[in-house]
This record gives sequence, C-alpha cells and structure tokens, in this order.
Amino acid sequence: MSKTKSAFFCQNCGYETPKWLGKCPACKEWNTFIEERTEKTPKHVVSFSKSSQAHKAVLIQEVQKSEESRIALQDFELNRVLGGGIVRGSINLLGGDPGIGKSTLLLQLAIKEQLKVLYVSGEESEQQIRMRAERIGLDNPNCFLLTETNLQQVLDQAESLQPQLLIIDSIQTLYTESVESSPGSVVQVRECTANLLRFAKQTDIPIFLIGHITKDGTIAGPKVLEHMVDAVLQFEGDRHHIYRLLRSIKNRFGSTNELGIYSMQGNGLLPVANPSEVLVSIGSESLSGVAIASMVDGIRPLLIEVQALVSSAAYGTPQRSSTGFDVKRLNMLLAVLEKRCGFRLAAKDVFLNIAGGIKVDDPAIDLAVAMAILSSNADLSIDKTISFAAEIGLSGELRPVNRLEQRLGELEKLGYKKIIVSKYSKGIKGHKFQIEIIPCTKIEEVVRAVFA
Repeated sequence: MSKTKSAFFCQNCGYETPKWLGKCPACKEWNTFIEERTEKTPKHVVSFSKSSQAHKAVLIQEVQKSEESRIALQDFELNRVLGGGIVRGSINLLGGDPGIGKSTLLLQLAIKEQLKVLYVSGEESEQQIRMRAERIGLDNPNCFLLTETNLQQVLDQAESLQPQLLIIDSIQTLYTESVESSPGSVVQVRECTANLLRFAKQTDIPIFLIGHITKDGTIAGPKVLEHMVDAVLQFEGDRHHIYRLLRSIKNRFGSTNELGIYSMQGNGLLPVANPSEVLVSIGSESLSGVAIASMVDGIRPLLIEVQALVSSAAYGTPQRSSTGFDVKRLNMLLAVLEKRCGFRLAAKDVFLNIAGGIKVDDPAIDLAVAMAILSSNADLSIDKTISFAAEIGLSGELRPVNRLEQRLGELEKLGYKKIIVSKYSKGIKGHKFQIEIIPCTKIEEVVRAVFA
C-alpha cells in the first residue's frame, strides 16, 4: 500500500508547498492554497500504442517545415474560430458559464460531423445524452458514447476505438488512480490533462475538453491547465437571449481575433452567417434613442443597435444603468457631454442597452452611445441609413478607429448610405465603397450633421 502525504497547491498557478501560505510566491495571489493528498511513491505512467522515441537537438534551420493537418468542419463558425479546422493531435479547452451551451456545442460537433467520435461524459447518463442528441438530430452513425470518469478506462477505450475526435465532458469529473485526491482538485485536473495531452500528441487524435468556470469567470482548476492545452475557447452570452459568442482566448495554430456567433434554438446551436442582419432591427419606423454602431470584434465587423432612454429623475438621485456596455465608460461619456458640450444630463436618468444581449468593448461604439443618448434626450430620431464609428476623448474630440475598410464593407453590404467618423481616420480618401463618409472633429459637429 502506497504512503500518502499532504501538500498545499495554489489554485491559480499550481505551485506546490508543504505548508499553507497566505500569498503564493509564484503568482503573488492571496488565499489560493488548498490542501491535497498526494502519493509518495512514483506515479504510474500510462503507455500508449505509439512508442515514444528520444529526440536529439537539431539546428532550427534544419527543421523540416510542414503544414498542420487539419480536419475541416461543416460548422463554419467553429471552423473560423479554430483557424480553419481541428489540428490533428491538438488538445482544446472550452469554458463558459453553466447552462450556456458548452455540452450542446460539442455534442452537436460529435453527431453532425461525419467523423468517428468518442464522446465521454462524466456528468450525464447515456439516456440524457441520447434525448438531447435526438433533439439536435442523429446524423453520425460513428458516434460512440461512454459514461466514465476513470481516466485509464477512457484512454483504454480511445486506444481500442481509435476515433478521429475525442470529447471529454468535463475535465473536472475525471480522476486517475495514480493521485490520491478527489476529482476536480488541482492535482487531479493537472495530472489528467497531462495524460490526455501525451495521449493526443502520441496518437494524433484531437481532444476537446469542457472546463467548468469559477464565480469570477475563470476556468476552474490550476492556471497551468490553460498553458498545457493548444487552444482555449470561451463560450459566452446572456442566458436570457438567444445569441452566443465563441471566442478564442488562446490558439497555437491560428488567430485569437476570430469570433463565432450562434443562435440557440430548440434544435441546437445554429451558426449565424451574417450577425449584423439579426443584431439590427429591420423596420420602417424611426424611433428616438436608437443609433447604429459599426464595431469590430477581433477582426470581424459587426453592426449593432444601441438603444438609450433619458428621462427626468423621479427619486432625486439620477440612475445610470447599462446592459452590454461598461457603466463606468457610460458615466465618462455623460460627463463629457455635460462639461464639454453643454448638454444638461446631470439631473436625468440614463438607461443604455445593446440590442441582442451581447457585450461590447470596442471604443468605436462611443459615438453611437453618445448620439443615442442625445437623440432620446431631445426626442429626435436619427436617420436609419447613418451609422457611427469613432472614439470620444475627454475633451469631446473624435478619435480615429482601426479597420475602417472592413467596417465600410459591412455597411455597404447591408445598404447603409452614410457613416460619421473622425476626421483623422486613415482610409477616408480614395476608398472604393459607395458610402458617404462624413468626417468630424468634435461632437458638436456630429450633432449639427445629424439633427440639422
């Protein structure tokens, strides 16, 4: 019988120490150490079919270049975020809030793609997964299901089946007998991921892991987990809205600027080919307090509808409420409109909403937010063929934004006629689009151009 000992591990970085510490010496975080039981004897090393060979050092100029072998997917949104498909032998981590659709996305990947897939679930029974798969649509005759939490059993099944894709739902439910600790602990998560990583690299079978997140929004387990995997994907969105965003936080084989958008329907997650058409309401009636912003998320241009409501404060203290937009930045924009432009908004309630339930952080949306607020305050509607793309400085000046050409292309595709930008934006002259560009230097000029 192997002897065990107790050690303390940092939940943030995985640093190990024999006694509890208030501050981690490695990552400098406070109160992150938890006690775990570890095995004193050497760990059992899992062996796989492909034998590992000793590598020799070579000159970097002598390394043979080769393109990564990828598996192209029918899901064009996931294909875009991964950089053109799944790289063979890669290990990918998918995180997100509970109930956001992580399991649905990967189950959909398993049964929609014509691949030999092994779907391992440690959270749901076979009957539950079958019911959800029938709702999505059983299209893949080579999708195998395994409800197991023992890592050795999972690897044995994967080695015998030799699937083209292995999906683990979730990494926090797996455990290995070589570690005397409960599933989901720092030691178990790190050891299970290390074994899966070695299995993926030696067999060229790509692996998808679902990871739980903490109340702070970070993936549960040691921070080293995100360093070990090849790609970290974040699935986010408002559970009360139908749209979900898939972002790439880390990708060793592609860009981290890509964004995938899905629509949650009764039959699963449907990729949204043109999100600008669904994020902007279509209607002939013009309403006050509505402005169209041209934003870029990563490298993907989007048009979103900014809605504002300004009313007299009924309870003395004005309210500032924002959905999908940073409320601190909203307060800064209101202060600029009050101080620099002379609009009296200090005694009024201001409510702001980004249509579609998405969260934005592109500074180019500043001008659309300000114009939506002024439109609601004056009860004057903005022409629906005008869009805005500019950042607002503290002195009320308009600052230029990047990727103007992509924004113009998206606007022209949807039939917009005008866009108001900073006078100092690059690419204003000599552009090839049929859109009228209105350059301005301050907010006062924008007000005169829109409400003249």
